[in-house]
Amino acid sequence: MATNSWLKRIQNAKKTAIIQDGKRKVHFLMEDGKEMVEEYHMDTNVLVRRAWKEKGNFVKNTDWVVEVGDPELKQNNIETYGIQESSSAPFITRRITKTALEWRIRNLPYPISVYSVTAEDDGTITIRTSNKKYFKKIKVPDLERINLIPEQDRITYTHQYNTLIITYKKPPALLDLEKKILNEILPLKATKEGEVQCPTS
Repeated sequence: MATNSWLKRIQNAKKTAIIQDGKRKVHFLMEDGKEMVEEYHMDTNVLVRRAWKEKGNFVKNTDWVVEVGDPELKQNNIETYGIQESSSAPFITRRITKTALEWRIRNLPYPISVYSVTAEDDGTITIRTSNKKYFKKIKVPDLERINLIPEQDRITYTHQYNTLIITYKKPPALLDLEKKILNEILPLKATKEGEVQCPTS
């Protein structure tokens, strides 16, 4: 079952944990060479950040790709790419709460009446505006990992401060998976920032 394949990847990964800035940071080295870092709030055990790094092909500085949390700041965008994204362009950040998945799309000034947010058969949550100013398909990796597609009745959305906030109520299968993953990482001996971690044999 798909749930088990993701859980197996977590179980089989090499895991190390540190406590830093009030968060439990867990580094996963997957069997296929990919790396994942997750950060959990110490008090609530809610995931606040998840980032990925592909297996490096001897290329230095492979960027981390942020799946949950604020995107990495690219200060050297202009030097590296010769371009810089407009600060007024819409951009998406992802959050996770105890009960929901959440997306915030900033720089969308239109009134809430123009938006439609739909669960699609292709597994995405799709945002359209009746004024044809914005269209976006959002993938939901958390659901893909348990072989589910989004359900319309789990979606709610609001609009304030030029930001469209989309909330997706977690299905029981996802809550169950998250509980099992916490059971894998909470027992890890976590070093505190500044402590030296002895290499595990």
